[in-house]
Amino acid sequence: MVKPLSEQLAELSVQAKKAEDDFTAAKKETHDKMVVRREQLRTAATQSVEKLKKDMKSAGSAVSSDFSALQAKVSADGETLKANVKRWKKDLDAKRAENWADELEWEASMSIDYAISAVEQAKLAAVDAAVARQEAIDARKG
Repeated sequence: MVKPLSEQLAELSVQAKKAEDDFTAAKKETHDKMVVRREQLRTAATQSVEKLKKDMKSAGSAVSSDFSALQAKVSADGETLKANVKRWKKDLDAKRAENWADELEWEASMSIDYAISAVEQAKLAAVDAAVARQEAIDARKG
């Protein structure tokens, strides 16, 4: 028996609230946990949309024109979900690129500081060598 549309809508509303809560919780997790959670949520959301589509198809002619409207809504919500997942993935990829750029900039900064230090040490060594040479010449003379 096909569930009444009101029950299906109620289930969808509950699942949407859970997805929103999961998204809020994911913001507080580490990157690796967020990636795992994102995959779990993507799978659950996709299964939910597919189940609802399947249920609606099996309802056939037993429902009125509201069925078509609901089907369109579910399809639109499915497309919105896919678009959101795509956007979240793009945002995550951008964040990873930003972190990688930050890390490389830090490494470059450390390399520059090291090079500056090496140049300063080389200058000191050159002056020490010149002083030592002059002291050696002075010692021979006198």
